Amino acid sequence: MSIVRIGTGAGFQGDRIGPAVDLAERGALDFLVFECLAERTIALAQQARLADPSAGYDPLLERRMRAVLPACACNGTRIVTNMGAANPRAAAERTRAVVRELGLSLRVAAVTGDDVLDRIGECPLTETGAPARALGARLISANAYIGVLGIVEALEAGADIVICGRASDPALFLAPLVHRFGWAMDDWERLGRGTLVGHLLECSAQITGGYFADPGVKDVPGLAEVGFPLAEVSEDGNAVITKLPGTGGLVSRATCTEQLLYEIHDPARYLQPDVVADFSRVELEEIGADRVRVSGGSGHPSTGQLKVSVGYRDGWRGEGQISYAGANCVARGRLAADLMRRRLSDLGERILELRADLIGFDAVGRRGTAEPAEVRLRVAARCADQDAAQRVGEEVESLYLCGPAGGGGVSRAQREIIAVASALLPAASVTVQSALSETLGA
Repeated sequence: MSIVRIGTGAGFQGDRIGPAVDLAERGALDFLVFECLAERTIALAQQARLADPSAGYDPLLERRMRAVLPACACNGTRIVTNMGAANPRAAAERTRAVVRELGLSLRVAAVTGDDVLDRIGECPLTETGAPARALGARLISANAYIGVLGIVEALEAGADIVICGRASDPALFLAPLVHRFGWAMDDWERLGRGTLVGHLLECSAQITGGYFADPGVKDVPGLAEVGFPLAEVSEDGNAVITKLPGTGGLVSRATCTEQLLYEIHDPARYLQPDVVADFSRVELEEIGADRVRVSGGSGHPSTGQLKVSVGYRDGWRGEGQISYAGANCVARGRLAADLMRRRLSDLGERILELRADLIGFDAVGRRGTAEPAEVRLRVAARCADQDAAQRVGEEVESLYLCGPAGGGGVSRAQREIIAVASALLPAASVTVQSALSETLGA
């Protein structure tokens, strides 16, 4: 039976690069997939592109490509990624430049069509019910979660590297399987199984023990050298999840179960652009060390709707932090928090939201019951303008001499807030295209 080996090169924008290089060099992969986008990531990328039309793609694109391309070219491993973010064409051009500089001969394709800002105006936002156009000038981006078709088209045309923007995460892995096995786009069972493979792989080391680890509860060996996952996928869509020998971490029924349930609202109806995947009858079987057989996935016809991630400006965040240690540190931290509320009160409605938390004591969950050795006060506010946000950090810094005794280690920051909302758009209104270019090395 034909087997496709597909590995994960990244599970988010800031993921480690070393494990991807290891997969490229030793994985004997057919495909290496870099999944680097989240809802907020694409909105920030759109913001960057507004400031500079040549920007808007993943800031680690060049570093990742330089690291893995020599091995991928040598081993015949093709790359699929959403590192194009808000600007797949510019990302493809930057990648072509890297290919030339490395003296390689590779074909690079850009997949476009997910940018639907010009079509989102009348669509109601899921969170509020109001049409997106009600955001007015605050609206900066709208990116649809596209499916496999543009990626498959690029692979069919011979692309060695396919760069897209806001594709659905599992679609990055499903597309190579559709291409290699020739699955029909109404073969719901296989599309559902391929989506399952993509969902299991999309978060990189989360399934090989990274996000799974909990000392004394769920111990993971060799976590410092954790490897990224790969799947051996059969033509029927079932697969074995594993990792490279000699890497840290583990692949077990438990790690796969956690990833299977991750971000899943209804396991029987995981809504994707190409299929409604059904994970309700999935079976996970440990068949060897770090080898888990995955079977039983299925699927149903897609809904004909695409989720759209809508980015909009939502004010400015101002933040400041300061630490208090030793006897009575909690009381000093609380006094400092109270001082911040009073001193910032003159900003009135320019402060839209304000939080003052003692990190490690009452910032998350229930308040601690014992006096800690130290606390760190974090004051953060969502503000209507940049000047008000700057004032928050300045007031926290003033606590050095104008607040309780013993404060130290101040940090402060401010940034514009790009918020994210969701909407649905008919899939028929989204046109996806791919553009292929061959780059010959020097």
